[in-house]
Amino acid sequence: MKKLTILGSTGSIGTQSLEVVKRFQDEFSVVGLSARRNIELLARQAAAFNAKTICILESELKDDLYALLSNKKIEILTGRQGLLDLAGRDDIDLLVNGLVGAAGMQPTINAVTAGVNVALSNKESLVMAGAVIQDLMAQHDVELFPIDSEHSAIWQCLRGEKSSQIRRLILTGSGGPFRTLPLSAFSSITKARALQHPNWNMGAKITIDSATMMNKGLEVIEAHWLFGLPADRIDIVVHPQSVIHSMVEFADGSVKAQLGVPDMKIPIQYALAYPDHLPADWERIDFVKIGSLQFEEPDLKKFPCIRLAYDALQTGGTLPAVLNVANDLAVTAFLEDKIGFTGIPEIIESVIDRHETVMNPSLEDIDLAAEWAYKKVQKLIKG
Repeated sequence: MKKLTILGSTGSIGTQSLEVVKRFQDEFSVVGLSARRNIELLARQAAAFNAKTICILESELKDDLYALLSNKKIEILTGRQGLLDLAGRDDIDLLVNGLVGAAGMQPTINAVTAGVNVALSNKESLVMAGAVIQDLMAQHDVELFPIDSEHSAIWQCLRGEKSSQIRRLILTGSGGPFRTLPLSAFSSITKARALQHPNWNMGAKITIDSATMMNKGLEVIEAHWLFGLPADRIDIVVHPQSVIHSMVEFADGSVKAQLGVPDMKIPIQYALAYPDHLPADWERIDFVKIGSLQFEEPDLKKFPCIRLAYDALQTGGTLPAVLNVANDLAVTAFLEDKIGFTGIPEIIESVIDRHETVMNPSLEDIDLAAEWAYKKVQKLIKG
């Protein structure tokens, strides 16, 4: 039985991961869980899955969480340090990192350093510290199993293939809610409209990243670190139906694609059960009902975040970390009604243009760059 800790257990990835665990109770057991502030759901999860340790990020909620627990012997950790301690424990087989944003980077590093494999939904870990994490993986003989549907698709397509025969990776994306909206209307996009994704049910931050298509840009950077290809061999194709999750083209012109319904439980299950495709009763794809599949080039005028991400990857060093932090904060500002939708890429571009990139950065360099980006974005938001 594979022992798991799930970070961000009350979020979209976390709750769906627990659905998979519930479906395969003979395959997985839950050791640890973490949440930011949803103590009611965290307490129910701890009871349902018999977790030994739980962490609540907002420390002031510890007593209220304790009062909700049916098993008073469960260990409760609190705050950022509690989260990092939980991530760094080696009494499990797999850490599921379902955290959102830059805050998920250090937990990934702690797990890898502890010699624990990571099922990774937090793409920001590799965007910010890909080279550092790769070095640590080699030192500690650890693997990363991608949860994002696009990277899971590529991972599956590459099984049994020779890396020397890969010509390019093709990441697909739905295009989000504004694929057909005229650029002239982007300045009037509201938060409510941006949170209405046409295909996927995700958390607020990731949904906004889909609306700006920054998610595709971040996925390009993540794919570079996961699969070892340069930026000019990683393409993006808009595919509104979200049926083909990504593709790989080989040297002879053949293309492999992984298809399925837009349901995150499928890539989550594969990451948890790897290398097995366990039988499950999730929704099945109906090709006759779908009828046809559509493909388009991404519109870089509408979605400049894609270009900014490619630029950051090609420059390298600390610039992807700055891009990531700037995006995190700009999205938060948009969700808090402090800036408009078009202000997101404007802030990101302004920040990365001002950054003095450190090449071959250490983790300390990355942290300093992230701190610099945080201050710069806050200043821009305040005007």
